[in-house]
Amino acid sequence: MRMNKIFVIFGVSGSGQDTVIEGVIVKGLKAVRVITTATRKMRPRERLGQPYYFISKKKFRGMILANRFIEWDLHYGDYYGCTYHEFERARKTGKIILWKTDIKGALTIKRKFPEAITIYIKPPSLQVTLARIRNRKTDSAEIIKKRLVDIKAYLKSENDGKFDYVLVNYDGRLRETVDKVATIIRKNII
Repeated sequence: MRMNKIFVIFGVSGSGQDTVIEGVIVKGLKAVRVITTATRKMRPRERLGQPYYFISKKKFRGMILANRFIEWDLHYGDYYGCTYHEFERARKTGKIILWKTDIKGALTIKRKFPEAITIYIKPPSLQVTLARIRNRKTDSAEIIKKRLVDIKAYLKSENDGKFDYVLVNYDGRLRETVDKVATIIRKNII
């Protein structure tokens, strides 16, 4: 059986990767999103399965012990990961697979699936990222401060060379970013 093409789309918090993925799907590409399992609280306008499966930390830890995850990580006190079951659900659709994760997850996925295409969505600046995170009004000042340390490290240009594509998601130019990602996908499925 031929393997679906995998596109790993990721970036730091506030990069806009969820919005970009939804935009690519709306553009009509025959794609399916791999839904991440998370233990964080649901935000306004989110629901189970969009964009995450929300579960308790206790259940997540049990799933780790049962080896249910292809990849997982702990961020700011919450767990995030992709189950083998979810990946299989997406694969069985026969569609292009869009997989959102973080930078560490992208590297893990690339090791496990070398044919996967990695697309790093970056914000235009640290200041823009912080403004986007603050505008969500979902993180405490303490969590934002912790995120800032990781964001600074991930935005360093030496990380760019680790991935297949690096795009900047400028404010007011989301459609342009979505178009670029869609073009990358089309170019790589031929």
